Amino acid sequence: MLLSNLNLLAQAPNGVARLRELILTLAVQGKLVPQDPSDEPASQLLQKIRAEKDRLIAEGKIRRDKPLEEIAEDEKPFGLPKGWEWPNLATVGVINPRNDATDETIASFVEMRSIPVAFSAEHVAESRPWRDIKSGFTQFAEGDVGVAKITPCFENGKSTVFQNLSNGIGAGTTELHIVRPLGGIAPKYVLLFLKTPAFLLNGEAVMTGSAGQKRMPRDYFERTPFPLPPLAEQSRIVTRVEELMRLCDALEAKGQLEATQQAQLVSTLLATLTESETPAQLADNWHRIATHFDLLLDRPEAVDALEQTIFGLAMRGMLVPQDLSDEPAAEVVKRIAERRKQTRMKSVAGDSDDADTGSFSLPQSWAWCKVEQIATVCLGGTPARQEPSYWNGTISWVSSGEVANGRISDTKETITPAGLANSNAKVYPRNTVLIAMIGQGKTRGQSAILDIEACTNQNVAGLILEQEAADPDFIFLWALHEYVRTRSGGRGGAQPALNGAIVRSLKVPLPPLAEQFRIVTRVAQLRRLCADLRQRLAASQSTQAHLAEALVQEVA
Repeated sequence: MLLSNLNLLAQAPNGVARLRELILTLAVQGKLVPQDPSDEPASQLLQKIRAEKDRLIAEGKIRRDKPLEEIAEDEKPFGLPKGWEWPNLATVGVINPRNDATDETIASFVEMRSIPVAFSAEHVAESRPWRDIKSGFTQFAEGDVGVAKITPCFENGKSTVFQNLSNGIGAGTTELHIVRPLGGIAPKYVLLFLKTPAFLLNGEAVMTGSAGQKRMPRDYFERTPFPLPPLAEQSRIVTRVEELMRLCDALEAKGQLEATQQAQLVSTLLATLTESETPAQLADNWHRIATHFDLLLDRPEAVDALEQTIFGLAMRGMLVPQDLSDEPAAEVVKRIAERRKQTRMKSVAGDSDDADTGSFSLPQSWAWCKVEQIATVCLGGTPARQEPSYWNGTISWVSSGEVANGRISDTKETITPAGLANSNAKVYPRNTVLIAMIGQGKTRGQSAILDIEACTNQNVAGLILEQEAADPDFIFLWALHEYVRTRSGGRGGAQPALNGAIVRSLKVPLPPLAEQFRIVTRVAQLRRLCADLRQRLAASQSTQAHLAEALVQEVA
């Protein structure tokens, strides 16, 4: 059942990771390989382990362990196959053992970063003299099993079987619990138990300590019920788990390869849309994509790429037909420049040659212009935080974190007239387009339109548009597209930022005003298509997740 549905499980959200968890869970429940009645039962193995412990105690090699109460029926998380037993790690092994070696002995040293999460991965070690690591570190030997006890390493499943150690001994990070299995118990079987979701989740629930320094207690590690199969079955289980983990690796690699190939294909096909020079070419290229819509756009990233392509097509005049009766954009820009000169406003228009140097060709009625030719660009300010009389007033104040795709009709904070007067903040009119010039993560580069009068902080550029030249919704679309392409040219290293001068000099492919309205309407229709695609993808992923969950429950 498990093998026949691997692909279904793997295709579910986070599917391969859940597959790995299921494999480990089935392994410790005795459901991964068939039992063999001829195997020596685990009860006899426990007797041999007890005898081995008594011998080691008599030889002074280990201390006598504290007697542990038998595991009560209500403490056993599930029923076991015949021949299995419910001991705990303290019963079947030695907890946090010590090594006996001379100072000159070369041993292995293992740091926390070298301990893997994956079941099949091996730790990395470096060689050091025993005298340098015997004190102040956790000791272990060949075949011991260690698990990280500190957050977040424990929750992430960092644990390993120590092997290939120099002279068979080692030491490492103090943030480990160690068990040395006795009686020939397979160390990798112990390891897979330590990586099961139940062990990790239950251990997380009992961690102690302050935030960021929580630790899984030793008592949980050594006393948690441990499902012990016969020795022969342990070997079969480990072999089967390793086989299935290799299958998971292959599924994961295949999924990553397919995702990469699909992304390249989508990028190539969408690029042909943007490079279309005529409506006929665009129609042909669009048909090529539409024919394979479901195949190409089956990931959210592909839909995001399509939406960006729509913005690009909008800026090239490819989404709606031109109307020769519309007033050319160049005439409007020229008229604004003349009016500004007459009113002694600062002349910010470049000459016609400069204005014509855009990054792509435009329809005849369009014109390249700088932002400052069609808008007054302002930067805001922040009143002094330590002055209470500047805040909680009646004037809306926008932070860069509030600038997101859409419209702003309310703000988290307000300032007073005194705060406005004693800062660089300015009140912008409705329909001002905002661009966040700096910020963390998705905030940087976002754009919005003011539905209210408001001022902003200094990290937001406000574009107060010339109404006869530019529609706020069109400039908003341009900002979404243009900022994505030019952000790397901003200032600020790890957090690329714009400034007022850069924003003023950014070039806008400006259509006639009437065409701007038509473009905005068309883009809105196409963005609704993208929203529908995302919704269908989410529903499909949810269905896959439910199917996978049902299968997991059936198999488990």
